[in-house]
Amino acid sequence: MANIQYYDVIIKPVITEKSMNEMGLKKYTFLVHPEANKSMIKDAVEKMFDGVKVSAVNTMNRPGKKKRRGMTFGMTAKTKKAIVTLTEDSKDIEIFEGL
Repeated sequence: MANIQYYDVIIKPVITEKSMNEMGLKKYTFLVHPEANKSMIKDAVEKMFDGVKVSAVNTMNRPGKKKRRGMTFGMTAKTKKAIVTLTEDSKDIEIFEGL
């Protein structure tokens, strides 16, 4: 396993209609590093955003898809998605507030 720092764990937030509806329940969705585990994701969110306390982390692995260009076959990159649930007394994450 590679040496992953906390700022390498979270790649970008996921902005979809379903993820925006979950924000009312203090659930935020992020694309994360494929080798990151739940404790790494929890530590990264708490360090990157001040005043945030994580209560649960759910992860989903999405395998790469087979793609073809002419006679050549290949695979797209695998990704990992994490849904982070915050505690009730936690502050909200600021990057989502203007959306």
